[in-house]
Amino acid sequence: MALRLSIVLADKDISTYIYDGSLVMGNLMNAATAVGVDNIWIHRAKEEFESEEGKQLLKSLGIEGNYEGIGHVALGYEEEGNKKAVAAARKSDYIYYIK
Repeated sequence: MALRLSIVLADKDISTYIYDGSLVMGNLMNAATAVGVDNIWIHRAKEEFESEEGKQLLKSLGIEGNYEGIGHVALGYEEEGNKKAVAAARKSDYIYYIK
């Protein structure tokens, strides 16, 4: 399986950077699913890019600024023969109406 990893960074100078970055992650994952690409959100990007090694990696890629890592998205295709996970049935009593 060919696996690709995307990293989402957000500019900490923008007050909504965490929300914006998280929305990018969600939209990226929804778009991948829509075209049949399996995906998963991997946490720890914040800690990774706050470390000296992470800062050096960004610098080596020409990325400089006040960025925070929001997450990694692994993208790929399920191997032939693997069983796709099935979501649990929704609970019928989880919607409450307040008048």
